[in-house]
Amino acid sequence: MTYDSLLVDVRRYLERGFTQESDQIVYDQLPRLVTLGERRIARELKIQGFIRAVTTPLSIGVAVYLKPDRWRDTISMTVTGSPIFARSYEYCRSYWPNEAETGAPQFYADYDFQHWLITPTPVAASTLEILYYEQPALLGDDLQTNWLTEYAPDLLLYATLLEASPFLKNDDRVGMWQAMYDRSAKALSGEDLGRIMDRSANRSEA
Repeated sequence: MTYDSLLVDVRRYLERGFTQESDQIVYDQLPRLVTLGERRIARELKIQGFIRAVTTPLSIGVAVYLKPDRWRDTISMTVTGSPIFARSYEYCRSYWPNEAETGAPQFYADYDFQHWLITPTPVAASTLEILYYEQPALLGDDLQTNWLTEYAPDLLLYATLLEASPFLKNDDRVGMWQAMYDRSAKALSGEDLGRIMDRSANRSEA
């Protein structure tokens, strides 16, 4: 599947929006509906395909760090191989109230949607490794494929159709698209669970 072929499929399912001249409102809205479908999937599913790992340097005396583009949820953090643990913002501030003082990092919290707070404030330069769920890069004319088009094209199609039904006031079709979306999402989540169980079995046998 590509972005262009997805638009063709959606138009065929909806029987609308084939040309701008004949159906301008639907034709113009379809790219937005695809984006809404992508965002729905990333919001509702936590699957292996959305996991990313990044590293960033920790600087002496700096407690607040920028999150990666398209970050959605943090899985774990380690500092030079040792884990630090998620806590609430209030806990971190109570645990280390003076940001100017430094120590070995133990905890992290969401400072806001775009930043993390690390406590204690790092006492030495080191490397922070972050594992997180991301919003895959959104499709468009300049980005024809992403993880969803490669590995979950049916889910992406049904998510787009699900977003389209209320827009077109086809409320009688919402239930059908929802059921097909749910079935595809369940199958994809099941594949992830199977991989986890396989890895666990392999470790047990080692």
